[in-house]
This record gives sequence, structure tokens and C-alpha cells, in this order.
Amino acid sequence: MNRSLRTILVVGIAIGLASAATYLVYRSIQNRPMREVEVAHAFAVVAAHPLALGTRVTAADVKVVPWPSANQVPGGFIAIDQVVDKGVIAPIAENEPLNSNNLASKEAGVGLPPTIPPGMRAISVKVNEVIGVAGFVVPGTRVDVMVILHTGNTSVARVVVGNVQVLTAGTRYDQESAREGKALPSSVVTLMVSPSDAELVGLAASEGQIMLTLRNPLDTAVTPTTGTSSSRLAGDQSAAKPASTSGSGPARRATPPPPPPAEPAPKKPVPVIKAGVIKEIIK
Repeated sequence: MNRSLRTILVVGIAIGLASAATYLVYRSIQNRPMREVEVAHAFAVVAAHPLALGTRVTAADVKVVPWPSANQVPGGFIAIDQVVDKGVIAPIAENEPLNSNNLASKEAGVGLPPTIPPGMRAISVKVNEVIGVAGFVVPGTRVDVMVILHTGNTSVARVVVGNVQVLTAGTRYDQESAREGKALPSSVVTLMVSPSDAELVGLAASEGQIMLTLRNPLDTAVTPTTGTSSSRLAGDQSAAKPASTSGSGPARRATPPPPPPAEPAPKKPVPVIKAGVIKEIIK
């Protein structure tokens, strides 16, 4: 066997062995079972379905799911017994973690009281579909409270409290309709106001007719109003206007009318020059 033939034979055997080894390594890697790397995690209690405001949480309303330990929910819970019998103070979506911001303590109870912040009060007013802005006064919206007073032959309309949050509409909670933007016909609307504003709303409801005006939730500016009387509505611009209000608290005192303008000083009499005098001047 000559030298060139031996060289070709050796190279061919080397290539064959290398190919066989490569194939065997590939097959071994393919047949190796996949290893799952465990990631450290904790647990969190989430809502099994949407929970409305004022709901008492039961074991069927929640579930425990794995949660990354590096991103735990602040004020969250890890066991179902930690949230059972607590009241929902903010609407909770499905699979949303429960925490101290949307659940009240067991001592606070359930329903509407835990949702009222310290220093505020809840007051209910009787409304109908027209007064309730065609049913669109739903929980979470903001309104101005206007009263219409009838005194003798004169009627006065004015805003007594402005930018008030609606807690509930109707005699039950209906957060689902509120989130979907549906109209909610109701007979009672509960408002969250300060104690002084509660006095104004209560007096307005007993002395006159309450009406609600819906406002944009992004519009938080105080808009002063002067009110309107029936005389002014009939076209009498000289009719006295009611005292202005701030739109978010007690009415301001009426501004005193400006003092009458000073009478102009009497003009000095213009001297009359007779014709004879003019002739003397010309001469």
C-alpha cells in the first residue's frame, strides 16, 4: 500500500469516528430529562372573582396563589383565614391581591361605615331618576348639591355643596354597573361630606327641593356661584341676587353693594356777551 492511499484511509477513519461521536453526544443530550429550576416564591391571597364595595369576605371569595418572594404585596395576606369576615372598602377585581388598602379590619365591621374616612360623614338624600341625572349618579362619581327654595312668590336656586363624592346609589351596592358605565335608577343617593356640609345638605333637603348636578371627576376647581331667583329668570336683571357660594362649603356672605357714584360738580354759568359789547370789542 502506497503512502497516499494510507493517508486517505486514515483521514476517512478519523472523519467517521468524529461523526459517530458527535451523533452519540447529540442523542444523549436529546434523551436527557429536562430539569426544572425552582424559583423561590411566597404566597398571596387574591380575589377569586370581583368583590364589590361593602362585601363580607368568605373563604369562597378568595384563593391562595404563588407569588414572587422578591415582589411581595405590601400589607398583603398569605392565608385565607386572615381575610375571612373582613369588609371590602374598595372594589377588588378578579385575581387582585387583597391587602390593608382594600380590606377593613375585623373590628371595623362590614358595609358602608368602614369606607368613610376619618373626619367625614355619610348622608343620604332622596332622589328620583331626574334628580339623579338620569341614573348616571353611581358610586364613585362626583356631584354638586343644588337646592331650590320657595319663599312666597319667589323661588331661589343655589348650589350649597360642591364636588361631593357619591358613596352608594340605591338601597344596595352596585359597583358592577358603575364600572361598566350603565345607568342606575335609584331612589336614595348616599354622599360623603364634611360635618358642616352635612348640616347644609340636611337643611336643604328639609327646606327645599334637592337636585344633583354631575361633574367631571377631573374638575376639582372651586367654582363660585351667585344663585338664581325667579325674578332674574323672568328677565328682571335688577332683582337682587342670592348670596354667592363657594361650591364646596357654607355660603359666603353677600357682598355689599358699591356706594353710589358721586354727583358731578355743577358747571359754572357761561357768561353771556351782549351784542353791543361785541361791537365795542371789534372797534
